[in-house]
Amino acid sequence: MSDVLLTERRGRVLVMTLNRPDQRNALNAELADALKASLEELDADGELTAGVLTANGKNFCAGMDLKEFATKGPPASMGAIYNQPWQKPLIGGVHGPVLAGGLELALVCDLLVAAEGSSFGVPEVKRGLLAAGGALVRLPSRLPYAVAMEMSLTGDPISAEEAKHYGLVSKVVPQDQVLDEAIALAERIAANAPLSIAASKQMIRNSAGRTEEEGWAEQGPLAGKIFSSKDSIEGSIAFAEKRQPNWSGE
Repeated sequence: MSDVLLTERRGRVLVMTLNRPDQRNALNAELADALKASLEELDADGELTAGVLTANGKNFCAGMDLKEFATKGPPASMGAIYNQPWQKPLIGGVHGPVLAGGLELALVCDLLVAAEGSSFGVPEVKRGLLAAGGALVRLPSRLPYAVAMEMSLTGDPISAEEAKHYGLVSKVVPQDQVLDEAIALAERIAANAPLSIAASKQMIRNSAGRTEEEGWAEQGPLAGKIFSSKDSIEGSIAFAEKRQPNWSGE
């Protein structure tokens, strides 16, 4: 794996660390390719249940590397990172200014742990650009309408504390505790049944704009798969035997 992305397995959790601190962890082709490959590994590996995405340096991610963009265009892997419906839960451990493409990368995550003093924003309108990496699609489902609209039209950021108040982030902690808190949250998730986790994520992520009838229709096949799985039997037996279940992901 490229040294611009550091990876570490902690039990059933894959920790991915952006490692271009001198470039504010901006996504160039090398980093985008490495991150896409790691996210694919997370989804494909049956021994992994959840991931953590964090970064070294003073910034989580500055978005696309504009210097490289000026000569080579956007990284080919960036669209897949932002748009692909990743199956397994991803916890973001973020700090510093989480802006533009950096915020859109954070929004790829399902849950966020933020450092005190961090901020979140989509300043593209201040530069004559458009937040086309998912912010305008995802913010309205993660924030109240008026907050998402004000952020998007003014380009002004909100604080980590405001983001927690509105439900954009799960926890706000001192910066030196961000990674530990993100991993702890991922481990709490990874202690549960992998198939149940993936199905639950799918249902919640697809809920925006969906009618209740459509929700029931989507849930039917998922429920059939879960209730006929080996893990559903293992979970019931472990409960009766008062022990921790041994999940197989089957």
